[in-house]
Amino acid sequence: MTARGTARRGGGEAGHQGRRGSGRRSGHGAGRRSGRRGGDSGTREAILAAARTRFGEVGYDRATIRDIAAAAGVDPALVHYFFGTKERLFAAVMQLPVIPGDVLDALLADGLPEPGSGLGEHVMRTVLGIWDVAAIRAPFLGLLRTAASDDQAAATLREFVTGNILSRVARLAGDSAAAGGGGAASGGGAAAAGGDAEFRAALVGSQVVGLGLARYVLRLEPLARASNEELAAAIGPAVERYLTGDLGPAAGSGPDGQPG
Repeated sequence: MTARGTARRGGGEAGHQGRRGSGRRSGHGAGRRSGRRGGDSGTREAILAAARTRFGEVGYDRATIRDIAAAAGVDPALVHYFFGTKERLFAAVMQLPVIPGDVLDALLADGLPEPGSGLGEHVMRTVLGIWDVAAIRAPFLGLLRTAASDDQAAATLREFVTGNILSRVARLAGDSAAAGGGGAASGGGAAAAGGDAEFRAALVGSQVVGLGLARYVLRLEPLARASNEELAAAIGPAVERYLTGDLGPAAGSGPDGQPG
């Protein structure tokens, strides 16, 4: 009798599993059912397609996980399940082989050298190492080319870079200046950690993007054939000044002297 009871319970569980997708049971199973679209692969592709459309229509900042999930016909929890964060979802849509924020977080966690002792070279050596990998470089350069000819693509990329890359560089600038590298005009660490940190981050960004275009798109010589160590040594001091040095009076202000 116990065996028969066990068999009946097993059959009940199997029946429950078979009915799971039929809508006969509410609760946790129904929550999972609402997000499924013919298997994990189909669900993931549906989310990517919806995200690609939404990013293209409204840009990075205004696209929300909830809106993307609704367009894909899934629960927002499934977007987080497959991609984690909006940054990672955008990277998947753009087919980026690395998450820029992860690279910068690793850079920040490595134990940076003291300002004036190779901080700029450390940053540029890391960047050049990333640029050097063709599978990583190609998607980023493709994004830059698209942004140069499409206003919406430019806005989306600008929002992504500002929110996920330059914000972390600004933190690096603030941390570095707070450690004692702030220039006189910047007012030291407090100022760098405040208003002008974003300006410093944008300057670093302009150096990185400009180098990428000159070295890999225009193939400007002798930059194109220079070694990473040569470039890090040459460009590093400029990056270090952007991060921690004296940027001159009213750094980051607009042409009228007001904050830019």
